[in-house]
Amino acid sequence: MSSSATITALKGIPDIQAGDCLGDILADSLSGNHITVKTHTILLIAQKIISKAENRAVNLADITASDEARELAERTAKDPRKVEMILRESAEIVRIREADVNGQGGVIISRTHAGFVCANAGIDESNLSDKDQLLLLPVDADRSAQQLAEALEQRIGARPGIVITDTFGRPWRNGLVNIAIGTAGVPPINNQAGETDAWGRTLTVTQPAFADELAAASGLLMGKADRTPVIVFEGLNWQVRQSSIGELVRSQKEDLFL
Repeated sequence: MSSSATITALKGIPDIQAGDCLGDILADSLSGNHITVKTHTILLIAQKIISKAENRAVNLADITASDEARELAERTAKDPRKVEMILRESAEIVRIREADVNGQGGVIISRTHAGFVCANAGIDESNLSDKDQLLLLPVDADRSAQQLAEALEQRIGARPGIVITDTFGRPWRNGLVNIAIGTAGVPPINNQAGETDAWGRTLTVTQPAFADELAAASGLLMGKADRTPVIVFEGLNWQVRQSSIGELVRSQKEDLFL
């Protein structure tokens, strides 16, 4: 367990465009911020710049809404074209709250193909230069994280841990937090079963969600208007290993709430 750590927002990252090499951009930013990647350096990356670089933006004008999307859009007072993309990006629709008489409050909660349960299949419209675009989640955020780690290693000779984050709501609690949606090298869960607590008692089910803890902390420096989509963590003790965000996704068989 570390007794101290540093969290730094990378400054000077430009607006990311489709096809940009994030490895080169982040390597230049690390150098410009005088940060040297060490063995246990972790980069927290906002999903938005990953999706932009991977050309996951969709123009509303190019979307044709299905009958199902139009019916659901009427119930929730949403743009039918956005609802169509929610349906395409979802394995299933989990919950719907219909809009009120003023056309407010409509909510669509879905399970994405990666297993995330979230509003609107994680589709975002904020911080896009074109107001008529939607930004989808990466197709495979674990693969995106792995490719970025490899690109950085080739460029700077060191491989940081990577956690890709997105902002999600939470059951039973108001407010939003950043959570992990993709990892490379960083353990999503730190399984402490078999260890002892401060009083010598054996731990049996203690499994801190390490990647989510990092993601939530990164949100303190990753404001919507701050233009700081990359946060650097240094000074933490953690074990580098093969990882997959699937470790954090509770199976439907184990889910007692849905």
